[in-house]
Amino acid sequence: MILVGGAFINLNPRVQARRVSPNDKLNIGVVGVANQGRYNLDNVSSQNIVALCDVDANFLNEAAAKHPSAQKYRDFRKLIAQKDIDAIVVATPDHTHAVITAAVLKSGRHAYCEKPLTHTLSEARYITELAAKQKLVTQIGTQIHAGSNYRRVVELIRSGAIGAVKEVHVWVGSSYGNVKRPTETPPEPSTLDYDLWVGPVEKRPYHPDYLPFKWRNWWAFGGGSLADFGCHYMDLPHWALDLRHPLSAQADGPTLDSESTPTALTVRYKYPARGAQPAVDLTWYHGGRKPSVLEPDMAAKWGSGVLFIGSKGQLISDYGRHLLFPEKDFAGFVPPAKTIPESIGHHAEWILACKTGGKTTCSFDYSGPLTEAALLGNLAYRVGKPIDWDSAHQKARGNPGADALIQHQYRKGWKL
Repeated sequence: MILVGGAFINLNPRVQARRVSPNDKLNIGVVGVANQGRYNLDNVSSQNIVALCDVDANFLNEAAAKHPSAQKYRDFRKLIAQKDIDAIVVATPDHTHAVITAAVLKSGRHAYCEKPLTHTLSEARYITELAAKQKLVTQIGTQIHAGSNYRRVVELIRSGAIGAVKEVHVWVGSSYGNVKRPTETPPEPSTLDYDLWVGPVEKRPYHPDYLPFKWRNWWAFGGGSLADFGCHYMDLPHWALDLRHPLSAQADGPTLDSESTPTALTVRYKYPARGAQPAVDLTWYHGGRKPSVLEPDMAAKWGSGVLFIGSKGQLISDYGRHLLFPEKDFAGFVPPAKTIPESIGHHAEWILACKTGGKTTCSFDYSGPLTEAALLGNLAYRVGKPIDWDSAHQKARGNPGADALIQHQYRKGWKL
């Protein structure tokens, strides 16, 4: 029990998640209803939207106008206490993903959480293990995973079309950060519960440079381009090559700012062999950086992408297209038979699994390690030295100072 707004509420009502007919509708609650939250809300609106939550009354009222029968909340804990909810979507900034998602799972509800799954490595492991324990349906917001293009690329790689893959390059044009912490202290908007928006992290004075749009610039709330896009673009090699936890990570970027994320970054990961598949070197780039192995004309055509380098050829892909090359070596090439079914839709997949007890393709068992990989790159950059990663114990071997960034640290009154 906790006192919120003058009333005691039960954080863990421990409802029993229903299994219903695919033709029946789920009762869904959505936490965070603006921007990406609005996108998620639209994509689950085929169901009964019974509860909406946002710390900003303007966003909340806008969403409620489209769903007038839904209960409205400023505090996610009050939404979770509503007993008729079957499943909950979490679409808040990174720094509150874990505390909200943990509360959702502990309450017995199925969970859909935006990417990255969490803000810190320790949170990611906690949420992954909690989801496995609770045996609920989960999905992370990597909607590109549901597209046909990624599926065809995975089939090509797994068929051996380019041979054994030992090297992968992943790059995005995105750039956040390199901003200074504001010194002004404007008044908090009357429509905003800023203290609740800050949630578990250290409190700082309100400023519009933090929310609602710019929080990814700050380590306190996000993780820049790698945290934003890592789970989208590293998803493809993780899926195609059965990657999970890296052995190491080494980062190169501009001079570290303790407050703001880097505008550009290169991270070199090493992954272990998996059965008959060889070890993999995966390199991440953002902020205009691209792999030097790309020919200039190719680099100009692919603003973001994934390059697989195999023993018999190469494959380049982005969200919607892919290419095998050297093209002369693949003249007349016949793609392998389709073995991965087309998706019914990323959100639809989660909704159906919630109803029937089925599976999703981006459950927390898969997306937890994917999130950890992205966060490990940021860790390597922030500690300023290569990370020799002990995944089982979440330790940077020989670097005890990294623990402060690996482990989540919450202000008083907050816990997982």
